Amino acid sequence: MEDQKKSILVVEDEEDILALLHFNLIKAGYNADCASHGEEALAAVAAKNPDLILLDLMLPGIDGLEICRRLRSHEATSAIPIIMLTARGEESDIIRGLELGADDYVTKPFSIKVLLARIQTVLRRKNLLQQEADQNELVRGDLRIHSGRSVAQVDGKTINLTFTEFRVLEALAGRPGWVFTRYQIVNAVRGEDYAVTDRAVDVQIAGLRKKLGSCSHYIETVRGVGYRFREDL
Repeated sequence: MEDQKKSILVVEDEEDILALLHFNLIKAGYNADCASHGEEALAAVAAKNPDLILLDLMLPGIDGLEICRRLRSHEATSAIPIIMLTARGEESDIIRGLELGADDYVTKPFSIKVLLARIQTVLRRKNLLQQEADQNELVRGDLRIHSGRSVAQVDGKTINLTFTEFRVLEALAGRPGWVFTRYQIVNAVRGEDYAVTDRAVDVQIAGLRKKLGSCSHYIETVRGVGYRFREDL
C-alpha cells in the first residue's frame, strides 16, 4: 500500500474519537500522532511536519479554523493537506474552512471506511503531483503553471495556492475555452463520487481568483453552467 509510511496528525479534543482515529489509522498502516488542543497541534506540526492533518474545528484554545489559517499562511506548512472534521449542520464553518484552504471535510458521526478512503485519495493525488518527473509548463498570458512542481506564477512571482486551488487552476487552464461544470471540476480535483455543494466549488474559485490578482479575469463564470479559462490571452 503506497500510503503505509505516511504520517497523519489527528487534532481532536474528544478522547473517545481521538482514540478511535488513532487505532484505525495505525491499523491501516499509517504513522499517527495526536493533539487535543490548538497549541499542541501547532507544536506537533512544527516538530514533525505530517503528511496530512485531520483537524477538528471545535477545539479548546486555538480553534480549527484559526489553525488552518495559520498553516496556510506559512510557506513551510501551506501545502500540508487538511481534512476537517465537523459536526453536522456546521455549513458556515465548512465554507469558512474551504475558504481558508482545507482540502476536504468529513462530518460527524463518520464512517471510518469513508474517512480512510478520503485520506487515501488526498494523499494519492498529492503524491502523483510530487512524483511527476517532467517539468511540464502551461503559459497563459502572464500566468505560468508548473505541473511537476505544483507551482503557479503571476508576472514571475509565485502565488501561494492550496493543493485544491492548484488542481482547479491546472484543470481549467489545461483546456482554455472549455466550459467546466461544477461537477466536472470536482471530478478533476478529487475524483468521482465526491459529495460537494455548488457553493463549495464557488468558494474555491473565489479564493483562486483572489490569489491570481491581475490574472483573476482569466477565469470566467459561465452563468448557469460553471467556469472556463479564457482562450484569447
